[in-house]
Amino acid sequence: MHALEALAGIGLGGTLALFAGTETGGALTSPGGWFLAGGRLAGFVGAYALALLVVLVARLPLLERAVGQDRLVRWHRTVAPWAVGSIAVHVVTITVGYAEMSHLGVVSQVTQFLFHYPDMLAAVVAFALLLVASFSSHRIARRRMRYETWWVIHLYLYLAVALAVAHQIHVGVPFLGHTDSTVAWLALWVVVAAIVVGSRVVVPLVRNSRHQLRVAEVLEVAPGVHSLTLVGTHLEDLAVAGGQFFQWRFLAPGLWWHSHPYSLSALPQPPYLRVTVKALGDQSTLLSRLRPGTRVIAEGPYGTFTADARTSDRVLLVGAGVGVTPLRALAEDLPERTDVIAILRGTTPEDLVHRDEMTEIVGARGGVVHDLVGSRHQVRLDARALRRLVPDLAQRDVYVCGPEGFTRAVVAAARGGAVPLERIHVESFAF
Repeated sequence: MHALEALAGIGLGGTLALFAGTETGGALTSPGGWFLAGGRLAGFVGAYALALLVVLVARLPLLERAVGQDRLVRWHRTVAPWAVGSIAVHVVTITVGYAEMSHLGVVSQVTQFLFHYPDMLAAVVAFALLLVASFSSHRIARRRMRYETWWVIHLYLYLAVALAVAHQIHVGVPFLGHTDSTVAWLALWVVVAAIVVGSRVVVPLVRNSRHQLRVAEVLEVAPGVHSLTLVGTHLEDLAVAGGQFFQWRFLAPGLWWHSHPYSLSALPQPPYLRVTVKALGDQSTLLSRLRPGTRVIAEGPYGTFTADARTSDRVLLVGAGVGVTPLRALAEDLPERTDVIAILRGTTPEDLVHRDEMTEIVGARGGVVHDLVGSRHQVRLDARALRRLVPDLAQRDVYVCGPEGFTRAVVAAARGGAVPLERIHVESFAF
């Protein structure tokens, strides 16, 4: 982690050096000079932050294995305000600076930008797309938005980045007449583009040409919950750990154009894989109607929600509803000597997904499964309840998977039960 932070810091230092190397004292003392310099600095920082945003969610295998998706997404959300904020500062300060230099009002300067400056309309479109993506990522917006809508909005972020970089190269003063700066900046974006295309397109296509995944069977295992069994070739080559997930793209009408993250609900049994999905959105609803033989493209495996993350041989697995899916595969992958306790939460008994399978797996290790059935108001799962069900709670690694609110509550309860933060492992369903 420290190495990644250092690498990001070095990149930022190089970005600042590019900016500093093209500024002159005469430019700063001219009308609007300080505003223009501040705007260019903000533009450099914002663009570099955009590059980090893209790399963090590019599914780079090295990053995914070393850090895990949850942490990468948290970093992505941490960097995003800096990117949007810096570019917003760039827009305001550049406009004010040019207005002072041209002796125009701000409104008149905006009109000049839109109708008389090359690539400025593209920059406006890029900034608008960036703002839409930013607003759609707010927690309130995410709660009210379908995954498919959110996914499409964020797909346009790539267009926003391309337009912004093109605008920056074509009209940015630091690049006019500075070939070295232009080459260095373009090299950065060529590397970013190569990471995205390689990780999101080339690697999945190569792997799937070998594995040739198809739908073999679709079964309803709980109300609104279906297990999909997939068949493929050379699946023994997949280095999959229990608890990991893939990005799945089902080549069927209404499904082929976007992918969704689903965890394996069992360890691979070549030539078969299995995922279990609850009907929550358009795609997950259509999955229940898939026909055998439907082609499937999978990216992965991803995630560090695995047995390797634990620090002891005593484990507590806590899942709600379809959140049991990765826990079931994780339990299967735990060493036989592991002392396992599982807590399964559901509103009704039918909501305890794969309950019988989990009981068999945990029971084979001498462990116990606790069923908590009822609403969260009827059956509480706070620190006191956890300690009652698991007396040695503080000595266990705790794995939690379920809806966002449930996960937060269980993490808080585990912390209240004296479980160190480094022993709490989370797989989030939030996008």
